[in-house]
Amino acid sequence: MVLSAPRTRAEEVVVYVEDAIEKRGLRPGDRIGTRADLREQTGVAKATVNEAIRLLQERRRIAVRPGPGGGMFVAAADPVVRLGRTLLTVHGEPLAVAEAIEVREQLEPLVAVHAAQHRSARDARELRSLITAMGKSLDDMPRFVSLNWDLHLRIAAISPNAVLRGTYVGLYEFVNHVSLVNPQPRDGDYLAQRLRVHGDLVAAITAGDVTAARHAAEAHRHSG
Repeated sequence: MVLSAPRTRAEEVVVYVEDAIEKRGLRPGDRIGTRADLREQTGVAKATVNEAIRLLQERRRIAVRPGPGGGMFVAAADPVVRLGRTLLTVHGEPLAVAEAIEVREQLEPLVAVHAAQHRSARDARELRSLITAMGKSLDDMPRFVSLNWDLHLRIAAISPNAVLRGTYVGLYEFVNHVSLVNPQPRDGDYLAQRLRVHGDLVAAITAGDVTAARHAAEAHRHSG
């Protein structure tokens, strides 16, 4: 289940950068610009630019290089992620989102099991940090939704299976993008319930408990 809400300012900057890459016809390795350029072009705060860059890096859209001549560059295309996105160019089909959700939810338990099997101490710290941040954002829907997205991306990133990662992230990204068009209102009780479900999932993964992780992923699938 993907929560829907208006885009955050950082997500708007992400869309701006992705549109700029397309409109300018930039290819992998081409320079996009600097953080300062992005702040000047969008008029947003430094913290917002930093958050947008983090999201773009996590989604493998850009690479950041330090030093003279550095800045933001178009990342080398991940063929698995690209394939996942290509397979999901079905916006005109009325059942596209429901079908994407169905497939993605079938992958949830496998993604959770891989995360429980392969998580590192760093992975555990970062997952707990995301859950803590979600708990502090129950009165901020856009922030909660953004963190929920980040959490699922971070869990998927633990898997050593590139095909699983790419397919799952592509499906999640597609559903998340389309859902932004028709946001659904959610109350505080709903967000608190979602926080508990995700907290159980993270607890199982960080404990390395494969069985509990699978059960938590199943609960996540059926709790929405």
